[in-house]
Amino acid sequence: MNTDCIFCKIVSNDAPSYPVYEDEKFLAFMDIRPLAPGQVMVIPKTHYRYVWDVPEKDFGQYFEVVQKLAKALQGTFGTDMVYSRIMGEEVFHAHVWLFPSAEHATGNKEDLEGNAEKIKQKLA
Repeated sequence: MNTDCIFCKIVSNDAPSYPVYEDEKFLAFMDIRPLAPGQVMVIPKTHYRYVWDVPEKDFGQYFEVVQKLAKALQGTFGTDMVYSRIMGEEVFHAHVWLFPSAEHATGNKEDLEGNAEKIKQKLA
């Protein structure tokens, strides 16, 4: 854990978040600055600087989680078009952004709690 990393603080429950998915190794939560309703961040719980630093033994599982979340977003916000971004510039912790097409998505992107519930229901 990196004590200066906001995502590590979210993992350890030392910072608030709206989680939508969690397992032993990965966590997904609502992005607080969404481009579209339903935008989530998918992160490994272990601190890695870049997505490409995630160990090979966990990499496939990471992207299985990313796919599971992308499929949950499809149709939940009025479009099947879901985009992803992997950049790692704003927060120095590996993360994948997933978000429905802002041009086609429906709903209020600022309703983080309500959007989190919609995603969790789709995952259930």
